[in-house]
Amino acid sequence: MEEQTAQNNSTPQREKTIQSHYSYEEIIAWLEVKGRELYWPGFKIYEIDYPVVYKLIAYFLRDEQACNQFGVNLSKGILLSGPVGCGKTALMNLMKFITKTEHKFFVKPCRDVSFEFIQDGYQIIHKYSNGRLYHSDPKIICFDDLGIENNLKYFGNECNVMAEIILSRYDIFISKKIPTHITSNLSASEIEMHYGLRVRSRLRELVNLISYDKNTLDKRK
Repeated sequence: MEEQTAQNNSTPQREKTIQSHYSYEEIIAWLEVKGRELYWPGFKIYEIDYPVVYKLIAYFLRDEQACNQFGVNLSKGILLSGPVGCGKTALMNLMKFITKTEHKFFVKPCRDVSFEFIQDGYQIIHKYSNGRLYHSDPKIICFDDLGIENNLKYFGNECNVMAEIILSRYDIFISKKIPTHITSNLSASEIEMHYGLRVRSRLRELVNLISYDKNTLDKRK
């Protein structure tokens, strides 16, 4: 994942001319309008973030030509990584508006998953991995802010809830080709520290890593 981070942080000349039949500039302008409706009147997608936004647009539009150009695998999910306040959650919520019906997803804060685990215990792990959320096949989920939750205890037993969910989501990705999306402030090495080598290894197969520059400004200020 570290090598992929370096690749995604680069902004080679080829990204400035996108090989696609879509107009990415027009899509960004439309997303800004939706962002002003959803968030605040001054919402803006900054040009410095375009390399990240282009990859997300290409993925969620299922634009194979652009994804090949950006090195994005359409069979995997997305891990959107970056510093606090860079706009990860807002962007993923906006991507729902351009995602085709069969690839629709919903955003679930990891913190909320933790609260549900405290209340309902281990069935929450099954709820977000094995399909009990809808009493049907598992759905595509974006787990927001991975790393903000803590290890939790249920009747005295400690559990790394999100680690277990990620491992289970990997299993349904392998068996049913259902992707998982994640946003996180953590680097690849920090993910390993929080969740273990096995989770980091599974994430390599489960997601495309798309990352902001570590010096990206906090847009909430």
